[in-house]
Amino acid sequence: MTCTEASMDALRQAGDDLADAVVAELFERGEVGKFNTMMRYVSTVGAPLPDGLPDVAREYLQATSVPPAWVDWGEMEKARLFFIDNNVHISTALSFASMPACYVVPHIAKLLSATHGLSYPSKRMAETGQFTVYLMQPDAFEAGSRFIPAAQKVRLLHASIRYHLKRENRWDTAAMGTPICQEDMIGGQMFFSLLVLDSLHRLGIHMRVEGAEAYFYAWRVVGAILGIDQDAVPKSLEEARHFLDLYMIRHMGPSAEGAHLTRQLIDLYEEVVPGTLFDPIVSALIRYLIGDTCADWLQVPRTPWDTVVKTVPHLLGVLETIEDRSPLGAWALDRLGHLTSILELSSLTRGRVMHYAVPEQLKKDFGVSGTLRRTHRWTPPATTIS
Repeated sequence: MTCTEASMDALRQAGDDLADAVVAELFERGEVGKFNTMMRYVSTVGAPLPDGLPDVAREYLQATSVPPAWVDWGEMEKARLFFIDNNVHISTALSFASMPACYVVPHIAKLLSATHGLSYPSKRMAETGQFTVYLMQPDAFEAGSRFIPAAQKVRLLHASIRYHLKRENRWDTAAMGTPICQEDMIGGQMFFSLLVLDSLHRLGIHMRVEGAEAYFYAWRVVGAILGIDQDAVPKSLEEARHFLDLYMIRHMGPSAEGAHLTRQLIDLYEEVVPGTLFDPIVSALIRYLIGDTCADWLQVPRTPWDTVVKTVPHLLGVLETIEDRSPLGAWALDRLGHLTSILELSSLTRGRVMHYAVPEQLKKDFGVSGTLRRTHRWTPPATTIS
């Protein structure tokens, strides 16, 4: 697959026909609130659908209740083991690289500020963290697991945002294409897969090629379940690299929403870090993982820790040596990593289960500056995200 400006432009016009039709009918029949209420009690695979659930929703949930037939379960198991071995590092990459990368795309930053609000900045991180934990469970696709129902709800959530923005004339469709279009959904998949792998490499984590490829493959499966066009999605890390580079060149740049969301993200994690001495490490990690250009756009403050954080790969190298040479050390570090990830997720969710409800309305102010329109394209320097 070769991505071009023309093919990317085509992807900007496409949404998700199945989910869009379901959401449109739920709104037209005034059944969104009813759907959300009933779906709070449908959170595991195999759970019976409640009586009274709107027919269109029942048909959708039944049609999307199983993963694609082409899934290689051997690769999915490799991905799960890769996640277990690197869960803290992956959480770090998601928090301090993937999310800021979303914020450095102005129209995505504006969408996030409208759909999640600036008063609860941990909601997006909590939903992403919980979603990833569900995915990497050993029984993620079996009866009793939570991943498939969560993915079904996220897909409808995306469709509802498209519905609101188009219907309320709050998106310049002629200039920007479809909101949460196929291009943006594939871009998001790259943020949570390829960019995570890049960040692990930058942190000095030693990864086997088969483990990295399996982790990327798992997010391809996620993309298919979320309604991403599999004819357009990159199938290999090389193709993914080309797509992500072109996507970022087309769209990244500074925005008020991006800077505001980043400030909220930094504040959130500074509250999680014990005491105040180590607070600056949050900003330093973001700057280290996404590079100075993007960090400056997001107004990430410079701190004395910018130099200190560059020693992190050496420290992680020592821990990996312990892990490689001692089975007991490996077990202890894996358990510590698991507990650290669970503690972080608990802090973000505030002890609650995230339900991925379909929003009945969006924020009235839609971010900082009203209706979103295309801005002048940014001209890249020699390097962008490193």
